[in-house]
Amino acid sequence: MLSLLDLLRNRLASLLPSELKTSELPRLLSPHRHALLLTQRRATMIVNRVRLFAFLFAVLTPAWSVVDWMVFPIELWFHLALQRLMVCLAFAGVLLFYRPSGQLFDAYRAIGILFAIPTVFYITSHYLLGSYQLTQFSAAVGAGYAFLPFVLMAGLAIFPLTLVENLVLAVVLLLAQALAGYLSWTTLNWPSFAGAFWLLMLIAGVTALACMSQLAFMIALVRQAIRDPLTGVFSRGSGEEILRLQWDAAERQNSALSVAFIDLDHFKSINDRFGHEAGDRALVGAARNMLASLRSSDSLVRWGGEEFLLIMPDTDMTQARRALERLMQQGWGSRPDGSRLTASIGLAERCYDRSAQPRALLDTADQRMYQAKQAGRDRLGAIS
Repeated sequence: MLSLLDLLRNRLASLLPSELKTSELPRLLSPHRHALLLTQRRATMIVNRVRLFAFLFAVLTPAWSVVDWMVFPIELWFHLALQRLMVCLAFAGVLLFYRPSGQLFDAYRAIGILFAIPTVFYITSHYLLGSYQLTQFSAAVGAGYAFLPFVLMAGLAIFPLTLVENLVLAVVLLLAQALAGYLSWTTLNWPSFAGAFWLLMLIAGVTALACMSQLAFMIALVRQAIRDPLTGVFSRGSGEEILRLQWDAAERQNSALSVAFIDLDHFKSINDRFGHEAGDRALVGAARNMLASLRSSDSLVRWGGEEFLLIMPDTDMTQARRALERLMQQGWGSRPDGSRLTASIGLAERCYDRSAQPRALLDTADQRMYQAKQAGRDRLGAIS
């Protein structure tokens, strides 16, 4: 049984981007283990594609009223045209007033509004059309309204969604289709309805694969863009972005935020005596040792050369100092000659130091790191 599961997992991995690691596959199922920067970029992309979708529907929805006017009774056309106008205004509102914030909740709300508008229109128009006796040609045009859920379900494929997110939206559309069938219970053609429902479920499965495939490419590309290629920790550019996001969150919640500069002592001598390859191995080992002791909410950044920045949200000065002391006790690794690798650390905290800007917080931590070096290295910078 285990070998069969391994085979299925390997087959699934072969269908996804080769850059995606096996350990990253669970991120395609649920958004709970996504990194902060991935979440921000994904939320921004979802909102931007919602606005693109809204623009398309805002243009095409009222345009179909011309066809309705040609084939439907004037009273039916008026009611449908009024609904289309309201839908057009709703889509225009999404396009004009919704802006990406980088927050996943806002992205969920945007995509929920986007799909709620045509879903409500589908249910009301389906009920309205069912109350009229249509001729053969007008009945054929009216039957075209039944394709709206298929368009919406296929439209899910443009979003980078996890399996759970995709299933939630797909279930909503399937329930809307079931409700439309319930409203026309007495005149429902059951074989046709069952076939359409099965086709809608099939499209939902295909769009789920398309959404996860998009997300897989996004995970791989974002990882390559935000990670330091040598150590695998965050690069300086992404670290600055993480600090800004954590700073904004700390200000909103009036919570603690600690940062620490960690500079490996006498590292230049490793490159001079043993070569840069040995220096690279020491850097990788130090980064690995630090990552093993950090919380999932902490972010480790390679700031430059042998210097790292540790960002610790919801961590006050006392908690941060204890965490760094544990890191020092566990050690940073070994130098090529077998001696212990040490580091000088400077620590600062937003509330404790009354920092007004992220740059001021970084400057305080940097100054304390140099104090640690001047005091003899291998220590945590003094807290003044």
